Amino acid sequence: MTIIDANGLILGRLASDVAKRLLAGEKIDIINAEKAVISGSKLDTIAEYRGKIETGSTEFGPHFPKRPDRILKRTVRGMVPYRRARGRDAMARLKVHVGIPLELKNEEIIQIAEANMKRLSSNKYMRLGDISTKIGGKF
Repeated sequence: MTIIDANGLILGRLASDVAKRLLAGEKIDIINAEKAVISGSKLDTIAEYRGKIETGSTEFGPHFPKRPDRILKRTVRGMVPYRRARGRDAMARLKVHVGIPLELKNEEIIQIAEANMKRLSSNKYMRLGDISTKIGGKF
């Protein structure tokens, strides 16, 4: 089992790396999902996520999550063939947590160097937790 800390990691790069590992058969837990980062303009990012939530209706889809752990899991799902058995099995091996659960406190945690936030200016990124609260998520 691999435990990945999402603190300061760019969401898309983290999701693509996790998707590859899941399809290879690894079991992965992601902690601190609310601290993952989305690069780009703050206003554009919020408008994009708000648009995704307002698409569809309550009866019919698509249903887009508001909580940061579920947004991260949905992003990984977009990079996995989730309608096939191979993809469903891969998604079953993924767990995403807000914060650090008690059972994972003493485990070895790894960082993904390729997904690390390198030189982003302060107004060119947002944390997933901030986006979640702006679109109405409660976590």
